[in-house]
Amino acid sequence: SAHPLDLQSAASIEACLDAVTASWGRIDVLVNNAAVGSATVAAYADDAAAQDSALLAINADGNLKMAQGFVRRIRDVPRERAAKLINLSSVGGGVAVFPGFRLADGMSKAAAAFMTRQLAAESVHLPLDVFAVCPGATNTPMFQASTLNMMSAAERARFLKTLPKGRLIEPAEIAEIIAFLASDHSTVLHGAVIDASMGLGVRPGLMTEYEH
Repeated sequence: SAHPLDLQSAASIEACLDAVTASWGRIDVLVNNAAVGSATVAAYADDAAAQDSALLAINADGNLKMAQGFVRRIRDVPRERAAKLINLSSVGGGVAVFPGFRLADGMSKAAAAFMTRQLAAESVHLPLDVFAVCPGATNTPMFQASTLNMMSAAERARFLKTLPKGRLIEPAEIAEIIAFLASDHSTVLHGAVIDASMGLGVRPGLMTEYEH
């Protein structure tokens, strides 16, 4: 079932979590996947301050409130198997620093990685596992609309050459990681912030190396 959710509204977040709990009795897995990027907010707000506020409100504060509401409900319901909280961050901010990339965007993704570590540290004796996944450039509809569709064929080919393996990550590749983390086999990774960037996190200069 689907439920409306506005990550900029604490009331909407609580209403959504309550509705899901009412429908299913409890929530076993939360994937904090809703987010915006630099190019996305640029299309909806004219001034930089408003864009930065949207990045932080949705990517950091909204996901914080979702996580807090989820953890609170975990404590209220006895369970034999661990619940799973999976936060989506990014290689930029969650793993590495990319000079010239938008500061507020990186800060919001770094917040997701920190939240993962903090909640994992606080829940080592709870029936809850907490993880973060930090993808690199992924071939999602949002990335296509905000970035790829703005490029000429030559620009796109050049951009792909700056990425590890010379290609974008496919959404299914990230989904497979999330599916594993949501399974009963992932507890050993509790607290992990997973670099899922095909190597960009360990070699962030790759994007500028190509230029030289």
